[in-house]
Amino acid sequence: MAVLNKIRQRSLFLILIIALALFSFVLADLFKNSDALTSKSQNIVATINGKDITREDFLQKVEIAQKRAGASATNTQVMNSVWEQEVRQAVMETQYEALGISIEKDQMRDLLKTAMATNPEFLNEAGMFDENKLNEFIANLKELSPQPGFIGGQPLTFADWVNYEKQLANNALNQNYFNLVKAGLTGTLAEGAIEHKLQGDKVDIKYVQVPFSSVADSTIKVSKSDISEYIKKHKKQFEVEASRDIRYVEFKEAATIEDENAIKEELTKLLNDREEYSEGLKANETIAGFSKTEDNERFVNSNSDIKFDSRFVFKSSLPTSVADSIFNLNEGEIYGPYKDNGYFKVSKVAAVKQIPDSAKVRHILIPFLGAQSASPDVAQSEAQAKATADSLLTVLKSNKSKFGDFVKEYSSDQGSIQNEGRYDWHPYNTMVPEFNDFEFEGKVGDLGVVKTIFGYHIIEIEGQKNKKRAVQVATIARKIEPSEATISKVFRDAANFERKAAENDFQEIATENKFTVRPVNGIKALDENIPGVGNQRPIVRWTFEEGVEVGAIKRFNMTDGYVIAQLVAKHKEGLQSVEDASAIAIPAIRKEKKAKIIRDRITVNTLEDLAAAENTTVRTASAVTMKSPTLAGAGREPIIVGAAFGLNEGETSQLIDGANGVYMIQVTKVTPAVELDNYQTYANQVEAQKVSVVTAKLYTALKEAAAIEDNRAKTQIQ
Repeated sequence: MAVLNKIRQRSLFLILIIALALFSFVLADLFKNSDALTSKSQNIVATINGKDITREDFLQKVEIAQKRAGASATNTQVMNSVWEQEVRQAVMETQYEALGISIEKDQMRDLLKTAMATNPEFLNEAGMFDENKLNEFIANLKELSPQPGFIGGQPLTFADWVNYEKQLANNALNQNYFNLVKAGLTGTLAEGAIEHKLQGDKVDIKYVQVPFSSVADSTIKVSKSDISEYIKKHKKQFEVEASRDIRYVEFKEAATIEDENAIKEELTKLLNDREEYSEGLKANETIAGFSKTEDNERFVNSNSDIKFDSRFVFKSSLPTSVADSIFNLNEGEIYGPYKDNGYFKVSKVAAVKQIPDSAKVRHILIPFLGAQSASPDVAQSEAQAKATADSLLTVLKSNKSKFGDFVKEYSSDQGSIQNEGRYDWHPYNTMVPEFNDFEFEGKVGDLGVVKTIFGYHIIEIEGQKNKKRAVQVATIARKIEPSEATISKVFRDAANFERKAAENDFQEIATENKFTVRPVNGIKALDENIPGVGNQRPIVRWTFEEGVEVGAIKRFNMTDGYVIAQLVAKHKEGLQSVEDASAIAIPAIRKEKKAKIIRDRITVNTLEDLAAAENTTVRTASAVTMKSPTLAGAGREPIIVGAAFGLNEGETSQLIDGANGVYMIQVTKVTPAVELDNYQTYANQVEAQKVSVVTAKLYTALKEAAAIEDNRAKTQIQ
């Protein structure tokens, strides 16, 4: 009993202890869930109509797309492209699910049949599509997975094939959806009658326009409060993403005049003989200069940033600015130094010959294992391919009539097989070097075997045209680059500016040192280009990092120098600021204020009196329609034309604000559209107009209506 009494006496204390324990348990669970939520949000690139796009899935698709794009697109461009595809897919899937439409097995089979109908790998002996061959191909891919199979000489994995089928199905679903929407669009007879009236009802009017330009802009005062009110009334027009403003100074590692002169001096020294100590002879020896050397190839390759090119060229292939100077040299003569495409060069005419400017040939290509573009089924070794080519050449030398048959049976050059292996007239230096040399340096009728990167070619020269002078040019080129001293100075200048700008005013320090400051406004979180310095994604990322405050300065390394950037302003997502909206808002506000000034000063009620008061004339517009709301002499004025159709014949309007001024109009004649027995033709026009809008605007409308949460910047995938 004593124990029970003590418990009763301390019941309030016990309840408090239990409550605190429960509370701590709940708090712990909340923190645990909070971590889980944070982790989840970091892994979700976007949520579209409730569908999550994960970071892993998104980046995997980006990686595949980047491989396909190669160097033709930046990583950010590829990411943005994949993003648009993912958004479209998610938006459209919502529609497919709502309607319950899908691609079933039978339809998928038909889609594949249509897509592969002309693929030679899936045709039978009669040239017809063979579904069994396709099924066998897919089964083999699955068995080989994850190793690739080949189709048309290109590697393809089972996963690639699955993605291809998904793409086919998605395209079909998209087409089905659009067709369903179009099928639901009709033009009724009532709509046809309205369309007929819009086109056929006509009015003739007289009007006086008092243009807004009659009130000088300088007399109109637009305050910040005016702009703010205008923004509130037109919110959609001024909605913006979060953005940043920066300014920067670029420090470019570029060759100075002194650097260029030093490069030219080095090239000039190479022209003449020089004395050089020889370890082998233990004495000085004379090294022939470029002007006297007989081994031009070795000299160029030892002293030039661009290797020796043994090809002969016509004048048209030489740099335009120096073509005459080089082409007119005699063999052994030198021109330069001269500047060309980022290099200083000296050029020597090493040899001269007469070469046709075009040729016509036919050939048979015998590939070998490892040759470029050789298909996977090529099994011949290089030696075997050479033996095949030689044996065919032996036959052809005694019987050229077999050439066409050999092309069909042996050649792997798909581009020429249909033309009996022939390449009709083509210019010099069109083919790979070995092929080119044979066809242009040989004689018509020559037949021989030539090895190139593609395999062994049996070539017959069928024709040559227009022999003319060609030159072999030996060129020593030195890239125009900044010297170590220049690079060091650029680094010191950048570092000093960064240090001083962090302690003082950025603009003042730049002005004091005669550096150019470039402002860049409105940078978005997923942008990559900075005007003036190109793709600088790290700068964009920095401006949006947490903890980077306005006024912060940072140095960024570029391939050829540095950028010192300062964050000038942060703009939150929402409505534009008064300052940013001014460019659009002020002209519109001025127009409203001018309209009020014009209306307030006018007290007359007739067109003639208004014209006299405003020192203008009464103008006319005939056969005006609602379908084309344009007034002769005033331009497009839909509000004014609409008002005219609301007046009776002979009636004069009050003052009306239009797009280009304030108007008073009088309807002088009303011509109703001719009544028709049937409006089906116009109903068909309405239907065609509706259908044409679907392709252009349906997806855009669905996207605007979708709930899209874009977390790309938060998940730091860019």
